[in-house]
Amino acid sequence: MRVRRYFSAVVLSAAVLCSATVAAQQAGPQGFLYGVGIGVNQEIYRGYSNRTIPLPIVGYRGDRLSVYGPFISYKLLELGNISFSAKLAPRFAGFDESDSSVFTGMAKRKDSLDGGIGVQLRQQDWLLEADTVFDLLGNSNGRESKLAVGYSYRTGPVVIEPKFGISYSDSKLVNYYYGVRADEATAQRAAYKAGGTVNYNAGFSLSTPVFFGGMTRLGLEHQWYGSSISDSPLTDRDSGLSAFLSWSTFF
Repeated sequence: MRVRRYFSAVVLSAAVLCSATVAAQQAGPQGFLYGVGIGVNQEIYRGYSNRTIPLPIVGYRGDRLSVYGPFISYKLLELGNISFSAKLAPRFAGFDESDSSVFTGMAKRKDSLDGGIGVQLRQQDWLLEADTVFDLLGNSNGRESKLAVGYSYRTGPVVIEPKFGISYSDSKLVNYYYGVRADEATAQRAAYKAGGTVNYNAGFSLSTPVFFGGMTRLGLEHQWYGSSISDSPLTDRDSGLSAFLSWSTFF
């Protein structure tokens, strides 16, 4: 249903905002986080356009535990500037027939829950992140691995953070969400078996603490999808943009 898809986009965008805001406040206080924001996302499935989403922000950051809505991480080990964390996150990537005419006659693809391990390496103003997560509910039985590098540059009260990333989604994950089974094929929608694919992203964010006693953050990211996704008859683009603006503070 479109309501479910809209809710999924809200939760995902809210988690991005919360995580980004706390990342900009690593030296700040621990505790509960609240705020507001707005996000704009592009869908890659056919039949969807841009979505502008108002976002409530609620989160928590402690010594080891971080919770941002349904996104949870727990620091397992810290060795100098290297840390290892366990991660738990929902995957809102499914669809059903009512979402778009392109899905008519297709079996529902379910949302799922991912769990895995992440590693962070901090070196002065640089941050290198890597993580691997697996489908814990057995819907796709797939796996996704990510690697990203970011840099923080401060000019006066503003922090500028460019970030570049690469990810690999295995064939089980991509085929579940972007493949078309033989019994789902029609004259307008060919059968399609997707393989594993590499995706890329690049973006930047600006953050400053000068407004209303909290952290204001503006960000933009561009995602390039691999051919296994962009060649699917269910998609109509090979890249997409997302943007957000948020304000938050700790209790």
